Amino acid sequence: MRATSTRQLTGTALAVLFGMALGVAAQAQATDPQIGTWKLDAAKSSYKPGPPLKSAVVVIDAAGKGIKVAVDAVTTDGTPMKWGYTSAGDGQDVPVTGHPSYDTANVTQTSATERTILYKKGGKSIATTKAVVAKDGTTLTVTTTGTDAKGQSINNVSVYTKQ
Repeated sequence: MRATSTRQLTGTALAVLFGMALGVAAQAQATDPQIGTWKLDAAKSSYKPGPPLKSAVVVIDAAGKGIKVAVDAVTTDGTPMKWGYTSAGDGQDVPVTGHPSYDTANVTQTSATERTILYKKGGKSIATTKAVVAKDGTTLTVTTTGTDAKGQSINNVSVYTKQ
């Protein structure tokens, strides 16, 4: 009888410890200020050489120790564009699906509120993006520099508001 009680107690203790570990992991992911749904504020954004996006919604979800990014955008001419990637934020190239200009992303977590992403096509660096969440947590500013397919310099600042 005593062995059964000890097994039940051990099983209960393991369940409590496992639950606490999950809670700590969930809390750590929940504190990432980039996690959430972000909507483009086109009026506050600038695109050089352009043209700007008509609209965009970026959903950033926790994925293990990293993030999953899903972008649903509409170009100025009305063309829909859906693309994304999943990254541990460890500086390793990961596949980008659905984007016409990029096939990999290399994400580095540079601070609690900032990530740097190097986008490549065929192994060649195309653009570098800095994504920074404001101190109040309501604005995500994405600054992109690089060269487009026509050889023009890209200098875009996209401002998103948390939904």
